[in-house]
Amino acid sequence: MSALDLGGAAGPATAPPERGRLYWLLADCGNIVRRGLTHYQRQPVNIAWQLGFPILSVLLYGYVFGSAMTVPGGGDYKDFLMPGMFAMTMAFGFINTATVVVYDSTKGVIDRFRSMPMSSSAVVAGRGVTDLVVACAELAIMMLTAVAMGWRPEGGWGFVAAFGLLLWLRFALIWIGVWLGLLVPNPEAAGGLFAVAFPLTMISSIFVAPQLMPDWLGWVAAWNPISSTAAAARDLFGTPVGGGDSWVEQHALLMAGVWPVVLTAVFLPLAVRRFQRLGR
Repeated sequence: MSALDLGGAAGPATAPPERGRLYWLLADCGNIVRRGLTHYQRQPVNIAWQLGFPILSVLLYGYVFGSAMTVPGGGDYKDFLMPGMFAMTMAFGFINTATVVVYDSTKGVIDRFRSMPMSSSAVVAGRGVTDLVVACAELAIMMLTAVAMGWRPEGGWGFVAAFGLLLWLRFALIWIGVWLGLLVPNPEAAGGLFAVAFPLTMISSIFVAPQLMPDWLGWVAAWNPISSTAAAARDLFGTPVGGGDSWVEQHALLMAGVWPVVLTAVFLPLAVRRFQRLGR
């Protein structure tokens, strides 16, 4: 029998349990991810370009330059090129990140997020998770295209580890994109970041082995974080062609794990701090 049936006052309703900070951080992050993926769904032209560019890149470099390139020590140039192309696509992704962030910033979306009772870390992290989801799609499409061209990687855990290392590089470069997106004044300026990404990818082991370059340039290319990821991916895919003799090239797998940690440790706090200081 209820308290009302007895003529008494009803007891107070049970208050819902309070949620912790971690819960709201994850909830806010999930909302940002859902928003980002919804934009891709409603703007098919953008995602067609973002996912179609990797296909064009693989076809262009594989067929146009493939017959003219040689690999130190012999081997098929496709085996050398494809892991490098995967790493290059992950590297170029920071431009897309910066463009989306600066667009939200100039349109007032970032200011609206800041006015809400939500974690600033969740806004930045949500952008990162969204980009990783898109990066998975990019890698899958590129790999299917490469297989159609005759690339034959080894399967098993090595393949999974190589896929993970490529995403690990993309994860680290996301924070550079977020930080730059919060710094540049407009989307047009973000497009100019291609001038930074182009030499970053060209002076690496993506297309040519560092030992075929002039000594000083080969040293720079070998210590490029993208080179470490590309070389490690070649080993894990079972196509270790074009390896060099320098310390960083001999320990490519180690450096492919270390470089993203260093980049994340530097640029993730910078991105969060820049977001917190907007409008001050």
